[in-house]
Amino acid sequence: MNKPNVMNGVNLDDLFGTIEAIKESPSIAKFKFTAKNKWMRGGHNRTTIKDFYGACQTQVRDKAFVFDADEPPVLLGEDQGANPVEYALTALAGCVTTALVYHAAAKGIKIDEVESTLEGDLDLHGFLGLRDDVRNGYEGVNIKFKIKADVPQEKLKEVLMLGPTFSPVYDIFTNAVPVKVMLDQDDMMEKEMMNSEMING
Repeated sequence: MNKPNVMNGVNLDDLFGTIEAIKESPSIAKFKFTAKNKWMRGGHNRTTIKDFYGACQTQVRDKAFVFDADEPPVLLGEDQGANPVEYALTALAGCVTTALVYHAAAKGIKIDEVESTLEGDLDLHGFLGLRDDVRNGYEGVNIKFKIKADVPQEKLKEVLMLGPTFSPVYDIFTNAVPVKVMLDQDDMMEKEMMNSEMING
């Protein structure tokens, strides 16, 4: 049996096989991720992540991932978990890092170490509704990377840019994403109206 071709912990045979499969059947590339959230008390709420849709079928996980979000006492919470904007930084760090490592592997670049520090500036005037000219979210985010890779020092910036260039979460942060917010019964009413139109139509 042939030994798998692995770079940076990424199976390149599988990676390139996936790329070729998507070229032949573009529908394989369509994914839908789902999160379910429940409020606990105060600033504490809990999100559960389990199955998702991708590669033309539901992908079933053996176990769910559970994330508790809260606020620190200075923001009237009980510190039962990182707060949502800290989770946003976590998602950004994880996705940019993964994109960097995967694309470096595809280019045959060996990565020895990657570390990053993220800082996001946020002004509570927006969240508290005190000023209309202050946004509710981050005013800006800085990411500092330390990378050890099998490339000359002057090439590290090119390696670094593989992350933000291909990261889905970096794209989410830097481009407006349409988000529809509705009550569950709104969705049910829409379906009932559609069914009624079909019956009467």
